[in-house]
Amino acid sequence: MSSGWSRFCGWALRKMGWTVDGDAASERVCVILGVPHTSIADFLVSYLFYTSIGHTAHIMIKKEFFHWPLGPLLKSLGCIPVDRSNGATVLRSVITAAEKAEGEFHLCLSPEGTRQPVHKWKMGYHKMARALGCPVYLGYFDWGTKHIGVGRRFDPGDDPRADTDRIQQIYEDMHLGARHPELYVTK
Repeated sequence: MSSGWSRFCGWALRKMGWTVDGDAASERVCVILGVPHTSIADFLVSYLFYTSIGHTAHIMIKKEFFHWPLGPLLKSLGCIPVDRSNGATVLRSVITAAEKAEGEFHLCLSPEGTRQPVHKWKMGYHKMARALGCPVYLGYFDWGTKHIGVGRRFDPGDDPRADTDRIQQIYEDMHLGARHPELYVTK
């Protein structure tokens, strides 16, 4: 990615009123959660953020979108095609993408798994972090204050549900504003 494109993304993000908190994750491989996820606009803001700081955020998108002309564009943006019908296949796709990555591999995803209200978050992020042997970062985009950042590091343990409950509590304590507040619940 060119430094000109990074500067443009930073300019666009500032024009939209956003403030960047901190920098990218320091590990070569990590999982970054994106919370609260209530709108497709979250992707745009997150893309502008991570690109503006000179990094690529890899995201999973169902494989059906990877046809011409959209497929090459999605791959250039760091998107990973996955077959969502089978969790093991998704995990293999992510591990393969991480192994093939030149340089860093920062996988960004939403633990909510949807833009609808969810009380119990999905735990696939935990399985991926454990399989990749990497930490999880508690990324956020606060539409209330228009602050965005990678957030704090969290090292996943042996109990995915307990870790997810702890992470949900951390996010709840952050009092983040969602683009669509009625769609965001932490517990």
